[in-house]
Order: sequence, then C-alpha cells, then structure tokens
Amino acid sequence: MKCTVSWIRTFASILLATSAAAQTPAKGWDAATFHKPSDAELRRSLTPLQYQVTQEEATEPAFHNTYWDNHSPGIYVDVVSGEPLFSSLDKYESGTGWPSFTRPLEPKNLIEKKDRHLFFVRTEVRSAHAGSHLGHVFDDGPPPTGLRYCMNSAALRFIPESQLRQEGYGAYLALFEPKDKKP
Repeated sequence: MKCTVSWIRTFASILLATSAAAQTPAKGWDAATFHKPSDAELRRSLTPLQYQVTQEEATEPAFHNTYWDNHSPGIYVDVVSGEPLFSSLDKYESGTGWPSFTRPLEPKNLIEKKDRHLFFVRTEVRSAHAGSHLGHVFDDGPPPTGLRYCMNSAALRFIPESQLRQEGYGAYLALFEPKDKKP
C-alpha cells in the first residue's frame, strides 16, 4: 500500500509539472531567430518528463498525459522551440491514449526518420528546428490521409484558439473561423 501511495504521488507531481510547464507562455515562432537552447538550459526550462521525451526519446504513459483527451480548439507547438506542429482540427480519438493527428499543421516543421529501437521499424517524428523527439507516425489512421501521428503530450504545448494572437500565432486564427455555408 505504501509503495502504491508513493507511486501515485510521484505520478501526480509529474503530471502537474508537465501541465504547468506545457502552458508556459511563449512569443510565437520565428525560424530565422530560433536557436536551440543548450542542454543545461533545456534541463532548467523543461520538466524531467519533457526533457526525457524530447531529448532522450522517452515515451510518456498512455492515457496519463496532458493532451490525450483535449478537445479544445487550438494548435500544438513544440515545447522546446514553439514551432507550430498540429491543429486540433486534425486531432482524433485513436484509442491509443496519446494525442493523435491525421496530418501536421506545418509539414516543413517535421522530420521523419526510421526508428529501429524495438524489434520492428517505425517512423519517428521530430521537430525540424529543435530536433525534439515528438512521437511516431503510423499508416493506420483514418481518412483523408490514412496516417496517425501519435505524439507525446510532453513534447507539445497547446495554445487555445482564444490565445493564438496574444501568443504570437495569430496567423492561425483563420483556421477556426466559421466556414460560410453555401446554399
């Protein structure tokens, strides 16, 4: 019982720290001025879980992460760089316990590479500018792409639609405007 209580407290503190750090305000994204922080700076600015996922290719627990069941409108950016990665409009319930998307918001901000760490080959997804490990992409997703970008919440920061302009991502507001209905 004592071990279980200790584990629950540790896990809860990791989730709270991840959620708080993931909501830290940023100043938008500019590829021309971004410079990846030093390892020491990353260790200071990220939670231990965020560091392990983005820098050491760890995987957070399924169903026990910040964004797996987030249904709010907005965009997801790299927790290290702030580069825009995914939109809530392309997020879907994959049943895996991690946030899953059918396509990237900005394909140029993602790099895919072969991952041979397990007994089979997967396609790892990293942010293009910070090199953050984000997750993996699989070919078992729904239409229209047939892809499932299965991401770690710890590698992402969610910016709600209502905060896009103030956070420096106002260019993405148009995605969330109501579409004119044609007769």
